[in-house]
Amino acid sequence: MRLEKFLPVLLAAGLLVLGGCASNSDNLHTSSANKALEAAQIHTQLGEAYMQRGNLKGALAKLQLALKFDDSYVPAHTVLAVLYERIGEYGNAEHQYRRVIDLEPKNGSANNNLGAFLCRTGKVEQSLQYFARAAKDPFYQTPYAAYTNAGVCLIKINKLAEAEKQFHDALSIDPKFPEALYQSARVWYLQNNAFRASAYLQRLESLGPAGPDTLKLGYEIETKLGDAAAARSYRQRLIEQFPDSPQAKSLGTGSQP
Repeated sequence: MRLEKFLPVLLAAGLLVLGGCASNSDNLHTSSANKALEAAQIHTQLGEAYMQRGNLKGALAKLQLALKFDDSYVPAHTVLAVLYERIGEYGNAEHQYRRVIDLEPKNGSANNNLGAFLCRTGKVEQSLQYFARAAKDPFYQTPYAAYTNAGVCLIKINKLAEAEKQFHDALSIDPKFPEALYQSARVWYLQNNAFRASAYLQRLESLGPAGPDTLKLGYEIETKLGDAAAARSYRQRLIEQFPDSPQAKSLGTGSQP
């Protein structure tokens, strides 16, 4: 499950003048608002930089300061949500994710992020409505991510056919989205259809080098298909390329006939 990486957004402030020139008081108000927004942007960027360097205490201080300047600045709430989740303050994290939704109810990225958080914290049924909202946002650039996340969550509650439908929808938008291909292979394997699972895994492997999850799933699929040579090849690649991975250790490192 992926939470979208926050990228700072620089907002351009527009001024609509009706009925002549703005008054001096209007100009002062606009100038003050612009300065507050600029300060919120700067402190949010600093907070994210601190967080990336592991200075979580400093990051928290900067993000809280950003919101003192502008409590409606969505990126600050988003990064703060990620920070709270990282340090295990899930109640505060959920509050921040929901605050973003309050500010921008139709924001696809915000809905996907809240859905992903709810899924990670075991609130699977609640998460699905937010993934659906994200996918419906015409301005959301990665709706296939929301469909894929929904499918992963549905697997958690063993709704495999519904999960497969979500992955199908994701791939109808981006046929080469790696996570949707991997999860499609996985969900068909879980439904005991190793043949279809193998087809999706082959599509995934055609895109680039396979990681440990893919290699282990390949081993499991080929084992179920009864192709001992292919299964052995996947196992050998996994152990040789990722010897310290949990996936390799789960299969053991000894020889196999």
